[in-house]
Amino acid sequence: MPDMSASASLAMTHLVTLAKEVDEDKVTPGVLGFIVFAVMALAVWGLMKSMNRHMGRVDFKEAPDPTGASGKDTAATGTSGKTSPTQG
Repeated sequence: MPDMSASASLAMTHLVTLAKEVDEDKVTPGVLGFIVFAVMALAVWGLMKSMNRHMGRVDFKEAPDPTGASGKDTAATGTSGKTSPTQG
């Protein structure tokens, strides 16, 4: 296996020379930064549109309680909330 520290130091020397060539007063995000931002904005817009569509399909009407309980904790009252089958 080759020595990773030698290749890492060689890569760093190339990156340092590239960094010295960049004018520190003129650093901008550039086209790549704009493209990344635009893709993220489109993704958020698409997610929000999808969320609105899915939330529109949700039915918020709550079904009435078949046991007639008023919403109290069933463990405190000692009932299970299930009805036993009636014998007829």
